[in-house]
Amino acid sequence: MSQSPSVNDQWVHRVVPSPAGRIHLVEQGSGPLVLLVHGFPESWYSWRRQLPALAAAGFRAVAIDVRGYGRSSRPAAVEAYRMLDLVADNVAVVEALGERTAVVVGHDWGANIAAHSALLRPDVFRAVGLLSVPYTPPGGPRPSDVFTGMGAPAGPFPGQEFYVSYFQEPGRAEAEIEPDVRGWLAGFYAALSADTMPPPEAPDPHFVAPGGTLRDRFPADGRLPSWLSEEELDVYAAEFERTGLTGALNRYRNMDRDWEDLAGHEGAPVTQPALFLGGGLDASTTWLSDAIEAYPATLPGLTAAHLLDGCGHWLQQERPEETNRLLTEWLAALPR
Repeated sequence: MSQSPSVNDQWVHRVVPSPAGRIHLVEQGSGPLVLLVHGFPESWYSWRRQLPALAAAGFRAVAIDVRGYGRSSRPAAVEAYRMLDLVADNVAVVEALGERTAVVVGHDWGANIAAHSALLRPDVFRAVGLLSVPYTPPGGPRPSDVFTGMGAPAGPFPGQEFYVSYFQEPGRAEAEIEPDVRGWLAGFYAALSADTMPPPEAPDPHFVAPGGTLRDRFPADGRLPSWLSEEELDVYAAEFERTGLTGALNRYRNMDRDWEDLAGHEGAPVTQPALFLGGGLDASTTWLSDAIEAYPATLPGLTAAHLLDGCGHWLQQERPEETNRLLTEWLAALPR
């Protein structure tokens, strides 16, 4: 059962100082701190169904707007969105809340941010939960080369452009999205949801054809996924109509900088207690299956891992009851 689209009398909104300037957060409950980090293109609101469940289970649940999103600061410089800065924001939030440690849980880009928060600041983040996107240690080939190679003549998708590459040039994706933010978000959410995603034989919505746009491959029938009401879509759309998409997209524009910044941590495991939840129909899970198989080496503290059959990318919104149960069971078993 979802909460009201925009109001819950148990939610406390606040803004706290951070290296970004300020971070907006929403909290509910009391107890050990659980920091919830969203992905693209979302906001703190993607955790609306987890905040009350975690609070009821005896935790202080805090969902943030990542820098560049919502009511958090949006620095102008592209390079202000590198991973080191996002980790520093998370540490600042924990300190501003008067806590010394936290469990950090992330979805999509938030999973990546959560994993690196645990990797770089094990003194602050005592456990880490990853939703949808597996942990892959720093290192390997330069990311931009990998993404470009996917559409090369000898690559798996010849002649097509991977969405991460499409997002690299400032202004290019914004020109597609911002004239119709609500419609674009609806299509993007539908394209990666289990009940509305294109069939396997359809062109992959993660790629752009020459001269095309991402939107060309969104489902044509305009149906919203079952987890998203018109009113909930309005909440997401209103935030991005106000802020634009540049802050959110700048995260993608720092992947090569992250590769350079984190070179000293090449291959490093995250050793804290960990949880992984993936969707059985999510490309993040299937494309990165090798990363999941490597968990004994890269995530040696993994204590729970679950693949949700028939679930797409928006895991905690598509399957809130199941996600809440698995998350609270894992949290309750952690040493305090």
